Amino acid sequence: METIAEKLQEKHDSLTRSERQLSDVILKNYPASGLGTITSLAETAKVSTPTVARLVQKLDFNGFPEFQRSLHSELAEKISNPLTKREKWVDTAPDEHLLNRFTKAVVDNIGQSMSKLDPELFKRACDLLSDPNRRIFVVGGRITRTLADYFFLHFQMIREDVTHIASNSNAWPHYILDLKPGDVVVIFDVRRYENSTLKLAEMARERGAEIVLFTDQWISPISEFASISFANHIAAPSAWDSNITLMLLLEIVIADVQERNWESTRDRVEALEEMFDRTKFFRKF
Repeated sequence: METIAEKLQEKHDSLTRSERQLSDVILKNYPASGLGTITSLAETAKVSTPTVARLVQKLDFNGFPEFQRSLHSELAEKISNPLTKREKWVDTAPDEHLLNRFTKAVVDNIGQSMSKLDPELFKRACDLLSDPNRRIFVVGGRITRTLADYFFLHFQMIREDVTHIASNSNAWPHYILDLKPGDVVVIFDVRRYENSTLKLAEMARERGAEIVLFTDQWISPISEFASISFANHIAAPSAWDSNITLMLLLEIVIADVQERNWESTRDRVEALEEMFDRTKFFRKF
């Protein structure tokens, strides 16, 4: 199901100036920002209450109360922990086998995510990541650090100047210290969003870094500081969210950047393979 944040991003270009101002306020602390009264939201965004009503209608809601009910539903999904997600799934699960239900959920996630992916946004991200004049820093969270590891491993083979930032908050300030304007920080952050990663993003942005964010359909608050954000559907019939859609997009990015830099990438891979042979890292048959 499409979130309000996704609707706002899709309709951004068709909104009036005051509606965009209101949209930015809603997205800044989403979804909590829209849970007050229509008057308080209008005052916060410095727009009129009719502007709020018009934007709500453009998002296909009959009125502000329906808009808020949808936000409350998203908030419940966003903050649910593994136990509550598991209980909710058991209560509503159909009788089909989990193999089929989980696969269907993942296929649906891929379809919804890819149908909303802006090719121009994808190109901009790959432009940044393939630019040899920009250094790349990669960081993930408690769960998403596995995605960061995967990204780092491949990009380290593809090009120079790629650094994996340790996710523990007592280590990453040392990396932020070395950031220069134009450097690219790739961040993986899905619900439940981590405060330390948010602070890292804020400080990286202050130092002039470009942030490429891989997040979920509820959109990490890091998006406020990101140059480019990719929202991916991740819900699955499990106590845990599925990272398959994130992994798919990540591998497409790797493939794109690899092709752009193939001449230098081939030289790096050949040199690396020679080192593997000399150290007998892999078994030979």
